[in-house]
Amino acid sequence: MKRAFVIGHPIAHSRSPLIHNSWLRVYGIAGSYEPIDVTPAHLGEIFARLRSGEFVGGNVTLPHKEATYRLCDSVDALATRIGAVNTLTASAGHVHGANTDHYGFLANLDQQAPGWSEGPRDAIVLGAGGASRAVVVALQQRGTGLIHILNRTPERARALAAELGAGLVGGSLAEFARLAPKTGFVVNTSAIGMHGSGFEDLPLDLLPATALVTDIVYTPLETPLLAAARARGLNVVDGLGMLLHQAVPGFEAWFGTRPEVTAELRAAIAATLGQ
Repeated sequence: MKRAFVIGHPIAHSRSPLIHNSWLRVYGIAGSYEPIDVTPAHLGEIFARLRSGEFVGGNVTLPHKEATYRLCDSVDALATRIGAVNTLTASAGHVHGANTDHYGFLANLDQQAPGWSEGPRDAIVLGAGGASRAVVVALQQRGTGLIHILNRTPERARALAAELGAGLVGGSLAEFARLAPKTGFVVNTSAIGMHGSGFEDLPLDLLPATALVTDIVYTPLETPLLAAARARGLNVVDGLGMLLHQAVPGFEAWFGTRPEVTAELRAAIAATLGQ
């Protein structure tokens, strides 16, 4: 029986086991997917278990995505550009790392807001942490116009913009008001939104009426940012679909079947978000 996992610290909150074990049942596959709480000091032990053949692979969540990148035997080109790994595949003692966050981000938008990336338009990315790297790379792939990375610490945003290439500008959150009228897409990649937190003085009313606002935070499903955008009549997409879609490539690699993200799966996972 093939075994896979998700590692993080903490890990009890992860919905990944619900997603993958649901697919195992739907497709009648003899396999398992388990959560494993791993501290940074014990990350190397998981790689030893992968190389021994105990697992066929696994997912990686906070705080291990960047450290895992450095421990892999090989890493795909996108993960190299993003600088982080969230999906591991093991074969014959070799551990390969990939990053499917960019895929999950794009697939969620394609499913929930078809045509969202058609035509050039500027974007604002809120946050300059690890998650923002995958989102920025995804937006670059889709040919988005000028991408403004805004962060509470503007120096970090400028450094990320300089690292990831042309078409990126870093700045502070205070610049949102100036940029909003020419912005067609806004995405929050920071942890703001969790536990009821919200942005202060973010004038969403200055965005064009056709702007799309999305959030990679999915607990709560409707963050304060999305609630405020919806109240202003803007198009919104929540972050749950990103979690669901980023799981697809890993499951296919480990268990040999490409799973489908269905409305039933989404509803089942959404029902657990208040727990």
